[in-house]
Amino acid sequence: MTMAAAIESRTAKAGAWSRASRIAGVEVLSDIDQAEAIWRGLEDPRQFSTPFQRFDFLRPWQRQVGAPQGFQPFIVVAYDGEHRPLLLLPLVLRTQYGVRTACFMGGKHATFNMALWDRDFATDATAADLAELMSALRMRSDADVLALAQQPPRWRDLRNPLALLPHQPSANECPLLTMVPGAPPAALISNSFRRRLKSKERKLQALIGYRYHVAMSDTDIKRLLDWFFSVKPKRMAAQKLPNVFAEPGVEDFIRTACMAPLSPGGRVIDIHALECDDEVIAIFAGVADGHRFSMMFNTYTLSGNSRFSPGLILMRNIIDHYAARNYGALDLGIGSDDYKRLFCKSDEPIFDSFIPLTHRGKLAAAAMSGMVRAKRLVKRTPALFHLAQTMRNVVR
Repeated sequence: MTMAAAIESRTAKAGAWSRASRIAGVEVLSDIDQAEAIWRGLEDPRQFSTPFQRFDFLRPWQRQVGAPQGFQPFIVVAYDGEHRPLLLLPLVLRTQYGVRTACFMGGKHATFNMALWDRDFATDATAADLAELMSALRMRSDADVLALAQQPPRWRDLRNPLALLPHQPSANECPLLTMVPGAPPAALISNSFRRRLKSKERKLQALIGYRYHVAMSDTDIKRLLDWFFSVKPKRMAAQKLPNVFAEPGVEDFIRTACMAPLSPGGRVIDIHALECDDEVIAIFAGVADGHRFSMMFNTYTLSGNSRFSPGLILMRNIIDHYAARNYGALDLGIGSDDYKRLFCKSDEPIFDSFIPLTHRGKLAAAAMSGMVRAKRLVKRTPALFHLAQTMRNVVR
């Protein structure tokens, strides 16, 4: 019997749904393709979701990264009384130490995690609605605990309804640049910083064929990714960092998502590049949704041109690119790298929820919560953070 069939067979035993909630039914799908029609309907721009939960972003991740690691799709869909989808939670189920944990698809490659929502439902979802959803999962799912990490409290103009669940701050926050449409360039990047970058850029402008562009053709995308996957491992090795892009399936996932078309005319992952005729100088890649750009990965040349700060120059171009398109925000991914502070002057809080669904899950949720609190404490205590970095370097 499939998981969905098992849910249907137990529905009759569940009793009446709470009249305080508009959720009249919940199912858990274990086949990502079975959820495609509902998923694409809820990722419509008129609904409410982040670009990290697009079907064409998460399906290749699940097939090429998640499935080989033993993650099984655990896609939660809630319906109203007329069987209209109200929300879809794109989760995977994994088992560790005998505990079945449901967490967001995308792993470390999704900066933000959120459900996909019917916008009208999300606008006024209540604690009773979320309590009904959790109650249904406790009765009808095989998970012990929900580990819902890296969630934004708001997205665009709406609050995230999952913030109604018990939650805590994530270990990290996200550096954010708020972009007021129509604001002068100096409001985004100061005139003094622009002058410094312009001075550096003059060296690059002397290169034949020097240009900034967004990759549009399959040929350009493949060429830039070939360069990225040859240079990035060397950059990470020089910094004594693990190469996350060498993990099984990750390169295939990135290539698939970068090639996937997105109406009108874009890609699921956009690649911005500085180039000249002789070499690729720098790239930044990320996701965009008409309101916000979120950076995912980047690197820059190993040649002598690296001394002219091509990554910072490219970032300036990207900010101006999206400002011209009236975007409202830009972020450079979760973490506190020094270069991010040159552009992002504020931090966006991120939260985690660890919701037990079984008695076994209570212990797991407490352990996960405690671990995140400990990481957050270390990152905010300079002495502890320095000690952790020293120990990490010794191990490596």
